[in-house]
Amino acid sequence: MNTFIISIIALILGYIFYGALVEKIFIIDKNAKTPAYNFQDGVDFIPMKRWRLFLIQFLNIAGLGPIFGAIMGIFYGPSAYLWIVLGSIFGGAVHDYLTGMMSVRQNGISLPEVLGEELGHGAKIVIRLILAIMIVLLILVTTSFLEGVAVLLQDIIPLPLIQIGNNTRPLLWILLIFLYFAIATILPIDKLIGKIYPFLGVILLFMGIGVCWAMFSFHSADIPEIFDGLGNRNTNNLPVFPMMLMSISCGAISGFHGTQSPLMARCVKNEREGRYVFYGAMICEGLLALIWAAAAGTFFTDHQKGIDGITGLQQFAALHQGENIAALVVNKICTSWLGAFGGFLAILGVIFAPITTGDTALRSSRLMIADAFNFDQKKISNRLILTAPLLVIITILLFVNFEPVWRYFSFVNQSIAAISLWGGSVYLYNQEHRKINPTKYKYGYLISLIPAVFMTMTCSSYFLLAPEGLRFIKFGIPTVGYSIAAIITISVLIIFFKKVRQNNAE
Repeated sequence: MNTFIISIIALILGYIFYGALVEKIFIIDKNAKTPAYNFQDGVDFIPMKRWRLFLIQFLNIAGLGPIFGAIMGIFYGPSAYLWIVLGSIFGGAVHDYLTGMMSVRQNGISLPEVLGEELGHGAKIVIRLILAIMIVLLILVTTSFLEGVAVLLQDIIPLPLIQIGNNTRPLLWILLIFLYFAIATILPIDKLIGKIYPFLGVILLFMGIGVCWAMFSFHSADIPEIFDGLGNRNTNNLPVFPMMLMSISCGAISGFHGTQSPLMARCVKNEREGRYVFYGAMICEGLLALIWAAAAGTFFTDHQKGIDGITGLQQFAALHQGENIAALVVNKICTSWLGAFGGFLAILGVIFAPITTGDTALRSSRLMIADAFNFDQKKISNRLILTAPLLVIITILLFVNFEPVWRYFSFVNQSIAAISLWGGSVYLYNQEHRKINPTKYKYGYLISLIPAVFMTMTCSSYFLLAPEGLRFIKFGIPTVGYSIAAIITISVLIIFFKKVRQNNAE
């Protein structure tokens, strides 16, 4: 219990103090007109209230990520707490703040364009590749969530099934969700997303608060402690670094967030709201991840058999191989601890969270393409022109096994986070050394550079060690994999300093 309480306090203090430091280093201009006013179009650029933006941003970046990811991360042991807390404060929140505020400063443009502005014209080809990868990533997210939620809804409210080849599928539910995705992507952001998402964000928060209350009230003594040891508790023989860090992405740092932040950057009224909307939403997501990691590591405790919560969780997973373990755990915890109402909340969360993540992913894809080709989106016909092909691709993917590609989601997602942090580092370095808005914080760019280096090492290690990568761990030579990852990371760091110093010398 002590570790859990300390972790919660650390996240809150991180927002208050480190968030304030990040804001000062970035140097906000509270008198500057934001894109919401400069480019107000009644569709994507619309001034919105701060509390509403916070809840929409929270729901956009959260979904089920901090819940499912945290549950899978606690398999590795209490070290998950450290990654959630440190990753959120020094990595994820900084990442989300910089991607959001750089977009605000650059007229609300999407993440690939933001990175292109910071990394230079020579990186345009790479940026276009990143754009393609991001859109593929977002389409995969949308497709996966669409079909997964349709299956769940079919169990709750059965509709006639459609036979397609040898498979029977809930096609009517798929079509209904598909229709919602199309409407949410095309409508002005304040018409549907701006009205419904704050309410759904509150539901997601209340579900976490309810689980936290029940855990403290009846099971506080069983909450895992880091004082019990930080050793690897997972039984799959994969190392904590980088595997646990990649499992808990949305609860600590996620490149997907950078694709979502520009949506709110187009609606922020004042740069002062950036810390509350971007940094604050990520800290709130970290709190949610912390609650679910602790709950999953507590729930399966069996005192009579002398089994602690993490061991019990692993045994439960072993009995349900091939199933969605995280979803089963969420449902079991909510219905057991919170009763019928908790079960209802669990159902709402498991249904609405992925739907809202899916439709904003599709909206982000539309805006990325529009920004890349400077294609105005004020007319609904123009929005349809870009949305229609995306919907066609999603339809095709529904009938294709994209599981082999989906396995690389974590690697691509966190690689985008690393690249975004490098872009933020360039921005802050240039701001300091070119005396643009001179700051008293010398070496302020380190707030982005240090997590950029760390995430580069994490992604490189994952690619070299993970089962879907080069699998150095399988061949019994993990040290070689770590060494190569370190060489890659140091090389990128050298290139960074060489590039920024060259640019500032010109």
